[in-house]
Amino acid sequence: MPKAYSQDLRDRVIDAVEKGGMSCRAAARRFGVSDASAIKWVQRARRVGDRCCAGTGGHRPSKTKPERAWLLGIIDGEPDITLAALSVRLRDERGVQADTGMLSRFFQSEGISFKKKRAALRAGST
Repeated sequence: MPKAYSQDLRDRVIDAVEKGGMSCRAAARRFGVSDASAIKWVQRARRVGDRCCAGTGGHRPSKTKPERAWLLGIIDGEPDITLAALSVRLRDERGVQADTGMLSRFFQSEGISFKKKRAALRAGST
């Protein structure tokens, strides 16, 4: 992933527009950044009064952690339930939208794995 532009470059572009009277597109061409970047930087400076990077990403708390006791109770009662069925049940009964990948990561963090039984893999008796 590319790195963010330096704060010095942001300041120069914003100053060229605000103090120098240049348009955002002209300032973008002068400093070698995209038009969209210059426009967004100037809009943010005008709207919020902040010249710093708005930030990207961030930590989102898990939707499944608060449902830990409920999920573990379901697995104890129905050990052969699929993640897809568990996802639907979680949405219907608890109002929490969680896809199978999210549930898989939750159970992996809890040390629970869903492995196929060896007996189920046999081709049948001959």
